[in-house]
Amino acid sequence: MSDVMEHVDVAVPIRTAYDQWTQFEAFPQFMEGVHEVRQLTDTMTHWTVEIAGVKREFDAEITEQLPDERVAWRSTEGARQAGVVTFHRLDEGHTRVTLQMEFEPQGLVEQAGDKLGVVDRRARADLERFKQFIERRGQQTGAWRGTVDRPTP
Repeated sequence: MSDVMEHVDVAVPIRTAYDQWTQFEAFPQFMEGVHEVRQLTDTMTHWTVEIAGVKREFDAEITEQLPDERVAWRSTEGARQAGVVTFHRLDEGHTRVTLQMEFEPQGLVEQAGDKLGVVDRRARADLERFKQFIERRGQQTGAWRGTVDRPTP
């Protein structure tokens, strides 16, 4: 398993940043390699992505969601992936968005890319594009304010 941890500070209130992050179907507008995300239910999403020239589809489950605090997920099939995005109020109009992710690179190309730091750079660039996207808009494209409680072990 490999780990990624990146953050970006955005010049919008925490509610705006969080609400936009819950709009998974908008991810292709700022995430490189993400072709489509479909929200299947409140807690299930279907992803179509391209990684190192290889197209993949997978489902991911939201395992925890607390408004204005965090969104956690894990893949339910294929390559293992799990992560959490947390939101921290810096002041009234600024928010730190932190991404922590674990993933299992598949195949030689993904393993080599991981060793070269490609995933870290892509995560950092995606967060920067999120910053540009939300700051340019100044408001979220939608919101889901529901809570998903973390499953008990």
